[in-house]
Amino acid sequence: MIVILIRTLILYAVVIVSLRIMGKRQIGELQPSELVVAIMISDLATVPMESINSPLINGIVPVLTLILAEVITSFAGLKSRTLRKLLVGSPSVVIYDGKIVESELERMRFNLDDLLEELRLNACCDIADVEVAVLETSGKLSVIPRTKARPVTVEDMKVKGARPSGLPCTVITDGQLNEYELKRSGKDTDFIMDEIRKKGAERIRDVFIMSIDAGGDVFIQLKEKLTKGSGK
Repeated sequence: MIVILIRTLILYAVVIVSLRIMGKRQIGELQPSELVVAIMISDLATVPMESINSPLINGIVPVLTLILAEVITSFAGLKSRTLRKLLVGSPSVVIYDGKIVESELERMRFNLDDLLEELRLNACCDIADVEVAVLETSGKLSVIPRTKARPVTVEDMKVKGARPSGLPCTVITDGQLNEYELKRSGKDTDFIMDEIRKKGAERIRDVFIMSIDAGGDVFIQLKEKLTKGSGK
C-alpha cells in the first residue's frame, strides 16, 4: 500500500512539472498536438500506478520524452509558419459582413446549431449584428460585432473625468506584503501603514487583502477575526 502511495505521488509530481514545462498557454488553450500529449501523458502515468510490477521509470521516461518533443515542436513552430499551420491549423472565417460562410462551416464540420450556440455565448443573438466571426485553432469562436452593435464606451460618450482603467495592484494578500505589487503601485510602506491605520489595524498581517486601483483608490479588507473582535 505504501509503495503504491509513493509511486502515485512521484508520478503526480512528474506530471505537474511536465505541464509547467509546457507553459501557461498550453494549459489554458490546448491545441490539437498539445491535446494529444495531454491524453497520452494521462495514459502513460496510469500504467505504473496500477501495476506495481512495472518499473516506475517505464512511466516517467515516456512522459518526459513527450514533453521534450512538445517543447521542441513549440519552439520550431515559433520559427516556421508552415510547421505551425501543419500542427495546429489556421483560423477560419465563418461569418463575414453579417453573412454565414457556408463553405467554411462545411469544411470545418461545424453545424449551424453549434455556430448559434457560440454566438449566444459571445452575447450575440443576431447574425446580422456580426461583422466577422472567426473559428480559432483552439476551437473558440471570436466575434467582432458591427459598429452599431458594439457596447457604448467612455470615449463614445465623451465623459470627462472618467475613472482610469487598469489592473489593480494587490499589495497585501492574507497578511503578506507583495513587494513587486507595491513597487508597481508607486507607493511606499509608509502609505500602506497610514491606510491600514485608517481601518483600525496596526499590522500588515491583520489585513486580508489590500489593493490600489489605477485611479489611486484603496480597497482594504481586514481579516475576519479582527473585524469580529472590533465589532465592525
